[in-house]
Amino acid sequence: MEVIKTAIEGVFIIEPRIFKDARGYFFESFSLREFEEKIGPINFVQDNESMSSYGVMRGLHFQRPPFTQSKLVRCVKGAVLDVAVDIRKGSPTYGKHVAVELTEDNHRQFFISKGFAHGFSVLSETAIFQYKCDEFYHPEADDGISILDESLGIDWQIPAEKAILSEKDTKHLLLKDYDSPFTFTL
Repeated sequence: MEVIKTAIEGVFIIEPRIFKDARGYFFESFSLREFEEKIGPINFVQDNESMSSYGVMRGLHFQRPPFTQSKLVRCVKGAVLDVAVDIRKGSPTYGKHVAVELTEDNHRQFFISKGFAHGFSVLSETAIFQYKCDEFYHPEADDGISILDESLGIDWQIPAEKAILSEKDTKHLLLKDYDSPFTFTL
């Protein structure tokens, strides 16, 4: 796998080595040994999958301490725009984001460390989205910032009139109004 560093420390794009022939293709979607050599130690404990239709926007989600999560995400069918927003107080990139298109054709994955809010928009007719987490889901720690926060400067590539959000995701605070529980450390 090739690991591509992004403009924000703690967020990586991963491109697998794909072996194609007349039968189709093969690739390792995850190797603990290679991941730890190139990114660092991890202990994934839960895999999740969602299916969504065009225009669905999910996020920007995270879990508060002590149940913070790192995530390794990918789109196995369709296409999504995946986004990580730095919400670590004191970070030189606080409030900045990285966006990457993940598709069934490019097989890219996106690793998002703890201290980031995460979300995606569905760009294809439908999308199946999978992600690994290094902490179990804890409803009492579930939180988010507004996916509609214009100050973040995210182009979700979905016209406003086509956006489909859950009721929960319409109630998150703007980043400027949120007291983040995350602190940047070197």
